[in-house]
Amino acid sequence: MLLIFAVMLGAQAAYAAPSGPDCSRTLTLGLHDHGLLYSARTGTGIDKEIADELIRRSGCKINMTLMPRARIWQLIESGALDFSLSGIANEERNRFASFAWYFSNKYYLLVRKDSKVRQLSDFEADSNLRLGVIRAFRYSTNANRLVDSLNDAQRVTYASSLDPLYKVLSSNRIQGMIIEPFDYSQVSNTSIREFTSIIETKDPAIPHGLIMSNKALPVEERRKWQALVTDMRTDGTMLRIFKKYFDADLATAMVNF
Repeated sequence: MLLIFAVMLGAQAAYAAPSGPDCSRTLTLGLHDHGLLYSARTGTGIDKEIADELIRRSGCKINMTLMPRARIWQLIESGALDFSLSGIANEERNRFASFAWYFSNKYYLLVRKDSKVRQLSDFEADSNLRLGVIRAFRYSTNANRLVDSLNDAQRVTYASSLDPLYKVLSSNRIQGMIIEPFDYSQVSNTSIREFTSIIETKDPAIPHGLIMSNKALPVEERRKWQALVTDMRTDGTMLRIFKKYFDADLATAMVNF
Protein backbone atom coordinates (compact mmCIF):
# COMPACT_ATOMS: atom_id res chain seq x y z
CA MET A 1 0.00 0.00 0.00
CA LEU A 2 1.35 3.41 -0.95
CA LEU A 3 2.46 5.70 1.82
CA ILE A 4 0.70 9.03 1.36
CA PHE A 5 1.21 12.07 3.44
CA ALA A 6 0.34 15.74 3.00
CA VAL A 7 2.54 18.52 4.26
CA MET A 8 1.83 22.22 4.43
CA LEU A 9 4.41 24.49 5.98
CA GLY A 10 4.39 28.21 6.67
CA ALA A 11 1.24 30.30 6.71
CA GLN A 12 -2.06 28.50 6.34
CA ALA A 13 -2.93 30.46 3.23
CA ALA A 14 -4.94 28.73 0.55
CA TYR A 15 -3.11 30.60 -2.16
CA ALA A 16 0.48 31.64 -2.78
CA ALA A 17 1.50 35.20 -3.55
CA PRO A 18 0.27 36.45 -6.96
CA SER A 19 3.76 36.13 -8.48
CA GLY A 20 4.22 32.61 -7.11
CA PRO A 21 2.81 29.28 -8.26
CA ASP A 22 -0.93 28.68 -8.46
CA CYS A 23 -1.98 26.98 -5.20
CA SER A 24 -5.69 26.80 -5.94
CA ARG A 25 -5.57 22.98 -5.96
CA THR A 26 -3.64 20.36 -4.02
CA LEU A 27 -0.57 19.34 -6.01
CA THR A 28 1.12 15.92 -6.05
CA LEU A 29 4.74 14.81 -5.84
CA GLY A 30 6.22 11.31 -6.14
CA LEU A 31 9.12 10.20 -3.94
CA HIS A 32 11.14 7.06 -4.58
CA ASP A 33 13.20 5.10 -2.05
CA HIS A 34 16.80 5.60 -3.15
CA GLY A 35 19.80 5.92 -0.86
CA LEU A 36 20.36 9.40 0.53
CA LEU A 37 17.68 10.89 -1.72
CA TYR A 38 14.87 9.38 0.32
CA SER A 39 14.58 6.57 2.85
CA ALA A 40 11.14 5.03 3.32
CA ARG A 41 12.37 3.59 6.61
CA THR A 42 13.21 6.97 8.16
CA GLY A 43 11.07 9.30 6.06
CA THR A 44 14.10 11.52 5.47
CA GLY A 45 16.48 12.43 2.67
CA ILE A 46 17.59 15.13 0.26
CA ASP A 47 14.45 14.89 -1.89
CA LYS A 48 12.20 15.21 1.16
CA GLU A 49 14.05 18.31 2.39
CA ILE A 50 13.85 19.92 -1.04
CA ALA A 51 10.13 19.13 -1.28
CA ASP A 52 9.51 20.62 2.16
CA GLU A 53 11.36 23.79 1.17
CA LEU A 54 9.38 24.11 -2.07
CA ILE A 55 6.17 23.80 -0.06
CA ARG A 56 7.34 26.45 2.38
CA ARG A 57 8.33 28.89 -0.33
CA SER A 58 5.31 28.37 -2.58
CA GLY A 59 2.66 28.20 0.14
CA CYS A 60 1.06 25.34 -1.82
CA LYS A 61 -0.32 22.12 -0.37
CA ILE A 62 1.46 19.12 -1.90
CA ASN A 63 0.61 15.47 -1.31
CA MET A 64 3.81 13.40 -1.35
CA THR A 65 3.48 9.74 -2.31
CA LEU A 66 6.08 6.98 -2.12
CA MET A 67 6.13 4.86 -5.29
CA PRO A 68 8.51 3.03 -7.66
CA ARG A 69 10.42 5.20 -10.10
CA ALA A 70 8.83 3.50 -13.10
CA ARG A 71 5.37 4.40 -11.79
CA ILE A 72 6.45 8.00 -11.23
CA TRP A 73 7.45 8.43 -14.87
CA GLN A 74 4.19 6.86 -16.05
CA LEU A 75 2.11 9.24 -13.94
CA ILE A 76 4.20 12.28 -14.91
CA GLU A 77 3.60 11.43 -18.57
CA SER A 78 -0.15 10.95 -18.12
CA GLY A 79 -0.54 14.14 -16.09
CA ALA A 80 -1.77 12.26 -13.00
CA LEU A 81 1.32 13.40 -11.04
CA ASP A 82 2.59 16.98 -10.97
CA PHE A 83 6.16 16.57 -9.69
CA SER A 84 9.00 14.34 -8.72
CA LEU A 85 12.61 15.07 -7.81
CA SER A 86 16.21 14.22 -8.80
CA GLY A 87 15.22 13.34 -12.36
CA ILE A 88 17.37 13.39 -15.49
CA ALA A 89 16.24 14.20 -19.02
CA ASN A 90 16.45 12.32 -22.28
CA GLU A 91 14.78 12.73 -25.65
CA GLU A 92 11.73 10.67 -24.69
CA ARG A 93 11.19 12.37 -21.32
CA ASN A 94 11.52 15.84 -22.83
CA ARG A 95 8.30 15.16 -24.73
CA PHE A 96 6.21 15.05 -21.56
CA ALA A 97 8.27 16.60 -18.76
CA SER A 98 10.16 19.77 -17.93
CA PHE A 99 13.02 20.11 -15.45
CA ALA A 100 14.46 22.59 -12.97
CA TRP A 101 18.10 21.60 -12.47
CA TYR A 102 19.66 21.78 -9.01
CA PHE A 103 22.57 19.30 -8.92
CA SER A 104 24.80 17.24 -11.15
CA ASN A 105 26.67 14.00 -10.51
CA LYS A 106 28.46 11.11 -12.19
CA TYR A 107 27.43 7.47 -12.45
CA TYR A 108 29.71 4.52 -11.69
CA LEU A 109 29.74 0.75 -12.14
CA LEU A 110 29.81 -1.16 -8.86
CA VAL A 111 31.24 -4.63 -9.56
CA ARG A 112 32.18 -7.71 -7.63
CA LYS A 113 35.95 -7.98 -7.28
CA ASP A 114 35.86 -11.64 -8.31
CA SER A 115 34.43 -10.60 -11.70
CA LYS A 116 37.90 -9.29 -12.64
CA VAL A 117 36.28 -6.28 -14.33
CA ARG A 118 38.53 -3.22 -14.70
CA GLN A 119 36.47 -1.17 -17.14
CA LEU A 120 32.97 -1.15 -18.68
CA SER A 121 34.09 -3.03 -21.78
CA ASP A 122 35.32 -5.93 -19.61
CA PHE A 123 31.84 -6.35 -18.17
CA GLU A 124 30.19 -6.33 -21.58
CA ALA A 125 32.72 -8.77 -23.03
CA ASP A 126 32.13 -11.49 -20.42
CA SER A 127 28.84 -13.19 -21.27
CA ASN A 128 28.69 -14.78 -17.81
CA LEU A 129 28.22 -11.43 -16.08
CA ARG A 130 24.81 -9.94 -15.30
CA LEU A 131 23.97 -6.33 -14.47
CA GLY A 132 21.38 -5.12 -11.96
CA VAL A 133 19.29 -2.07 -12.87
CA ILE A 134 16.40 -0.21 -11.25
CA ARG A 135 13.39 -0.37 -13.55
CA ALA A 136 12.86 2.86 -15.58
CA PHE A 137 16.21 4.35 -14.52
CA ARG A 138 18.38 6.01 -17.13
CA TYR A 139 21.97 7.06 -16.54
CA SER A 140 24.83 8.75 -18.40
CA THR A 141 25.82 7.96 -22.00
CA ASN A 142 28.31 5.11 -21.49
CA ALA A 143 26.31 3.63 -18.63
CA ASN A 144 23.15 3.66 -20.76
CA ARG A 145 25.04 2.06 -23.64
CA LEU A 146 26.14 -0.78 -21.37
CA VAL A 147 22.62 -1.26 -19.96
CA ASP A 148 21.03 -1.29 -23.41
CA SER A 149 23.60 -3.71 -24.84
CA LEU A 150 23.22 -6.14 -21.95
CA ASN A 151 19.44 -5.82 -22.04
CA ASP A 152 19.47 -6.87 -25.69
CA ALA A 153 21.57 -9.87 -24.66
CA GLN A 154 19.13 -10.67 -21.81
CA ARG A 155 21.84 -10.06 -19.21
CA VAL A 156 19.98 -7.49 -17.08
CA THR A 157 18.12 -8.12 -13.84
CA TYR A 158 15.56 -5.44 -12.98
CA ALA A 159 14.30 -4.37 -9.56
CA SER A 160 12.13 -1.56 -8.19
CA SER A 161 14.77 -0.24 -5.76
CA LEU A 162 18.38 -0.61 -4.64
CA ASP A 163 17.93 -3.06 -1.76
CA PRO A 164 16.90 -6.07 -3.89
CA LEU A 165 19.87 -5.41 -6.16
CA TYR A 166 22.30 -5.34 -3.24
CA LYS A 167 20.94 -8.72 -2.13
CA VAL A 168 21.38 -10.40 -5.51
CA LEU A 169 24.81 -8.79 -5.86
CA SER A 170 25.79 -10.30 -2.51
CA SER A 171 24.54 -13.72 -3.59
CA ASN A 172 26.41 -13.42 -6.93
CA ARG A 173 23.24 -13.60 -9.00
CA ILE A 174 24.35 -10.33 -10.54
CA GLN A 175 27.95 -9.15 -10.73
CA GLY A 176 27.47 -5.40 -11.16
CA MET A 177 25.09 -2.45 -10.88
CA ILE A 178 25.05 1.25 -11.72
CA ILE A 179 25.38 3.56 -8.72
CA GLU A 180 25.81 7.27 -7.92
CA PRO A 181 27.04 9.25 -4.89
CA PHE A 182 23.67 8.90 -3.11
CA ASP A 183 24.34 5.18 -2.88
CA TYR A 184 27.84 5.38 -1.41
CA SER A 185 26.73 5.26 2.21
CA GLN A 186 24.88 1.98 1.69
CA VAL A 187 27.95 0.50 0.04
CA SER A 188 30.55 1.77 2.53
CA ASN A 189 28.54 0.95 5.65
CA THR A 190 27.77 -2.69 4.77
CA SER A 191 29.64 -5.86 3.86
CA ILE A 192 29.18 -4.91 0.19
CA ARG A 193 32.31 -2.78 0.40
CA GLU A 194 34.45 -5.83 1.15
CA PHE A 195 33.74 -7.67 -2.10
CA THR A 196 33.13 -4.82 -4.58
CA SER A 197 35.03 -2.17 -6.53
CA ILE A 198 33.82 1.06 -8.13
CA ILE A 199 34.61 1.51 -11.83
CA GLU A 200 34.56 4.83 -13.71
CA THR A 201 32.09 5.09 -16.60
CA LYS A 202 34.18 7.97 -18.02
CA ASP A 203 30.98 9.97 -18.48
CA PRO A 204 30.62 13.64 -17.49
CA ALA A 205 28.32 14.63 -14.64
CA ILE A 206 24.62 14.60 -15.52
CA PRO A 207 22.20 17.36 -14.40
CA HIS A 208 19.33 16.28 -12.11
CA GLY A 209 16.32 18.32 -11.12
CA LEU A 210 12.71 18.84 -10.23
CA ILE A 211 10.53 16.93 -12.69
CA MET A 212 7.35 18.72 -13.81
CA SER A 213 4.54 17.16 -15.83
CA ASN A 214 3.87 19.13 -19.01
CA LYS A 215 0.34 17.76 -19.12
CA ALA A 216 -0.51 18.67 -15.53
CA LEU A 217 1.17 22.08 -15.33
CA PRO A 218 0.87 24.95 -17.85
CA VAL A 219 4.15 26.34 -19.10
CA GLU A 220 3.81 29.54 -17.06
CA GLU A 221 3.40 27.48 -13.87
CA ARG A 222 6.45 25.39 -14.70
CA ARG A 223 8.46 28.59 -15.05
CA LYS A 224 7.36 29.68 -11.57
CA TRP A 225 8.55 26.41 -10.04
CA GLN A 226 11.81 26.66 -11.97
CA ALA A 227 12.26 30.12 -10.46
CA LEU A 228 11.77 28.73 -6.94
CA VAL A 229 14.46 26.10 -7.55
CA THR A 230 16.81 28.74 -8.97
CA ASP A 231 16.26 30.88 -5.86
CA MET A 232 17.15 27.90 -3.65
CA ARG A 233 20.43 27.52 -5.50
CA THR A 234 21.19 31.24 -5.53
CA ASP A 235 20.57 31.88 -1.85
CA GLY A 236 22.59 28.84 -0.70
CA THR A 237 19.64 26.73 0.52
CA MET A 238 20.35 23.89 -1.88
CA LEU A 239 24.02 23.75 -0.89
CA ARG A 240 23.07 23.76 2.80
CA ILE A 241 20.80 20.74 2.25
CA PHE A 242 23.48 18.80 0.33
CA LYS A 243 26.13 19.53 2.96
CA LYS A 244 24.02 17.60 5.48
CA TYR A 245 24.59 14.45 3.43
CA PHE A 246 28.01 14.94 1.75
CA ASP A 247 31.32 16.51 2.66
CA ALA A 248 31.59 20.18 1.73
CA ASP A 249 33.74 19.70 -1.39
CA LEU A 250 31.49 17.07 -2.96
CA ALA A 251 28.32 18.94 -2.05
CA THR A 252 29.70 22.13 -3.60
CA ALA A 253 30.75 20.34 -6.78
CA MET A 254 27.32 18.73 -7.13
CA VAL A 255 25.28 21.90 -6.59
CA ASN A 256 27.56 24.48 -8.27
CA PHE A 257 27.71 22.84 -11.67
